Amino acid sequence: MENYSNYKDSQKGYVDIHCHCLPGLDDGPGNMEESLALCQGLVDDGITVAIATPHQLGKYDGCNEPEKVRRKVSQLNKELENNKINLTVMPGGDVRIDERISSFIDEDKIQTLADGGKYILLELPTRIFIDIEPLIVELAEKGIHSIVSHPERHPGLCRNIDILQKWLSHSAHLQITAASLLGDFGPEAQGSAWDFLSMGMVSFVATDAHNLRGRKPKMNIAYSEICNEFNLEIAHIVCMENPIRLLEGREILPVSMNKRNGIL
Repeated sequence: MENYSNYKDSQKGYVDIHCHCLPGLDDGPGNMEESLALCQGLVDDGITVAIATPHQLGKYDGCNEPEKVRRKVSQLNKELENNKINLTVMPGGDVRIDERISSFIDEDKIQTLADGGKYILLELPTRIFIDIEPLIVELAEKGIHSIVSHPERHPGLCRNIDILQKWLSHSAHLQITAASLLGDFGPEAQGSAWDFLSMGMVSFVATDAHNLRGRKPKMNIAYSEICNEFNLEIAHIVCMENPIRLLEGREILPVSMNKRNGIL
């Protein structure tokens, strides 16, 4: 893993498992200058490790294959060191749902998070609802856990809680966006994000940051809001402990909610 050897000794902040920080690959930073500015924003938000997740498949089919992503990550880490920005970037992908995903993993055409081979970030199409249970099961049989990105921003998913729970029963996980909890993606996404948290369905909170304008990192304030709404332990699990466990290839902790402002 890229620059992981010194991670455990230095880790005192957040691990962001979903971030579009690589220059010139997708709808994130357009160049290295913008990328460095976003990375400084991540550091200012308390993040010490970010998994770069450029879009893969969908309209980016064939554009951001792992070899290219790894090369870009290595270049960015060198620039971060040169500019004394205390952030470590790891390779990953924000993978659009596709029937070829399982075979593409074997062929190294798409990426698992942090190149760990255990967790993959899956993005569903925004306009239609797809039941991805067969894909989740297929990946689980290969020892790969699916993480569904920003389900709170998919109206179809928000109306199909039973389907979501079925996915979770097959070792899938949900990742909500920090900014969704704060209302940045509208009241419906905000309400769904808090509902998913209150039902104990969320394993991860991530920034899904793209820039320092409309899609800036907001992990620290989301952490505080979760502490206020629930408690410190829940905030720690979804914002810190589980992302660290993912990075280290360990099992993800479940979140058991008894009541708002209660204790696990």
